[in-house]
Amino acid sequence: MGLTVKITPSGVDVRTSEDGEAGVGGQGERLAGHRRKMAVESCVIQEEIEKEPEKPIDREKTCPLWLRVFTTNNGRYHRMDEFSRGNVPSSELQIYTWMDATLKELTSLVNEVYPEARKKGTHFNFAIVFTDVKRPGYRVKEIGSTMSGRKGTDDSMTLQSQKFQIGDYLDIAITPPNQAPPPSGHMRPY
Repeated sequence: MGLTVKITPSGVDVRTSEDGEAGVGGQGERLAGHRRKMAVESCVIQEEIEKEPEKPIDREKTCPLWLRVFTTNNGRYHRMDEFSRGNVPSSELQIYTWMDATLKELTSLVNEVYPEARKKGTHFNFAIVFTDVKRPGYRVKEIGSTMSGRKGTDDSMTLQSQKFQIGDYLDIAITPPNQAPPPSGHMRPY
């Protein structure tokens, strides 16, 4: 069986050969080997893409992951060369947590170690540092921010929702409340 579809200004010309079966627009119409003209219409279908909901993690049954966190207190992320050749920055925190850990939860854990970061108005900017599969070295992906003493839109963001992979690092740029956070274009000096 052959099917020929020709779009013309006056419509769509559909022809079939031999057995006369043809489907137009998935309707499976029988065209019986003759020409059929139909109007051409444009249609825009807007579908909301539904995100797959995160699967809840049972923290009683799931083993935590080892998260290596590196912090700065100057409002800037670490330079990528600080992660090269097996080296890592010296300001490392080791946290055992789960993929459903939120940025606010991670902020609280950092606050336990650094009491000066508990001051209301302290900014925490989070980035994932991961190995680049296309070239040697590391890359960084900024994922969100929180602030001590205030609710924010990124508070409930999870590691899982940001495509964190086990083995990635977390870099947190902490800005004290008495210092304005650097403009976003100047947060990464590399």
